Amino acid sequence: MPQHKSCEKRMRSSRGRNRYNRAMKSAIKTAIKKLQNSEGESLEPDFREVVSDLDRAARKGVIPKNRADRRKSRLAKQLARKKAEG
Repeated sequence: MPQHKSCEKRMRSSRGRNRYNRAMKSAIKTAIKKLQNSEGESLEPDFREVVSDLDRAARKGVIPKNRADRRKSRLAKQLARKKAEG
């Protein structure tokens, strides 16, 4: 247990950040899975939503910027492949 008031506050605030980061990462994973399983007309709006979520997470420091960029690139390639196939 912390011995100082500032440490107690630090624990509370870090717990809150941890919850926020975990929820954000979970939302991103869910959106990516939704995009990968969708077909037809819903591809573009889902892709824009995922890109927006990734950018927001990178801006807030939840994930590194390069990781967000890499995932966007890979998803764009998958999307292009799906469009070419169907």
